[in-house]
Amino acid sequence: MNRQFYKVAKGNILVVDDRQENLHCLALMLANDGYEVRKVRTGKMALIAAQTQLPDLILLDIRMPEMDGYQVCRQLKSNPRTEDIPIIFLSALDRPEDKILAFEAGGTDYITKPFQILEVLARVKNQLTLKKLQQQLIEQNEKLQREICDRVRAEVALKKANQELQRLAILDGLTQVANRQRFEEYLQEQWEQLAARQGSLSVILADVDDFKAYNDTYGHLAGDECLRKIAGAIAIASNRRADLVARYGGEEFAAILPQTPLSGALQVADAILREIEQLNLTHEQSSVSTRVTVSLGVATGIPRSEVDPHVLVSEADAALYEAKRTGRNRYCIGRYSKNDEKSA
Repeated sequence: MNRQFYKVAKGNILVVDDRQENLHCLALMLANDGYEVRKVRTGKMALIAAQTQLPDLILLDIRMPEMDGYQVCRQLKSNPRTEDIPIIFLSALDRPEDKILAFEAGGTDYITKPFQILEVLARVKNQLTLKKLQQQLIEQNEKLQREICDRVRAEVALKKANQELQRLAILDGLTQVANRQRFEEYLQEQWEQLAARQGSLSVILADVDDFKAYNDTYGHLAGDECLRKIAGAIAIASNRRADLVARYGGEEFAAILPQTPLSGALQVADAILREIEQLNLTHEQSSVSTRVTVSLGVATGIPRSEVDPHVLVSEADAALYEAKRTGRNRYCIGRYSKNDEKSA
């Protein structure tokens, strides 16, 4: 099998000069050194050629008819598509002011005619090397920017995921109110804070009346839906930002009411009973009503650092038991609360 090998050009160079002998000499010299060369003899043709196929480098004469090299350079540099093409001026003009005009127009180098072949090749190689390095730097910067953006997005996503995990860690999966762990944490937090401020803290425990009979009659799916609605009703009744509603266990719920005296806690208890009544959930096997009801235990006190906060929960639990014993669908007040009200 015959194989044909193609030599990859070292770069695409556009040569612009109105003199044919200069074009021929430069094109031959550059082609022999491995460059792909295009030749034009006017400034207008140079602009068209540069737009048609972007060259890697332009060798540009200054003195040309109709449009000189300075004008060509300025137009190329004013066009976003061609502004980054390096331009080497080749001119017989050797005055410093001519060279200054060339660099002000946007040229990157200046070679005086008559030129030396080795010098032209060296300067061409230097400009193409610089352009390649600049391009690599641009690409590296773009890659770095992408990596930074990706990292920022990843950090934002991770932060959101962590926040969601933290949220889920303190929520009851069924009812979407706080779970027992969060109840315990918040109770301790508020107890310590209010002990320092000498402010009142109230706890309400709520238990769904005859819930086992509800589950047995309507099924566990209906029971789950009932608990979700009960949780929502208690949350509506305990609607201050500082209040916390939690699922305490099974069909039992709890509300922590910071900076709330007994009178305020009883208002919340009344609101809970009203909200549950408005749910109008059928419960034909209830020993209290034909609708779902709850019993509540209310306890209020002024926290003290030397006292365990669960004393308040125990009082609310005892009051809840009393509400169950005395007929259900009501609330009772813990002894701790009564003593606290008297001392106040």
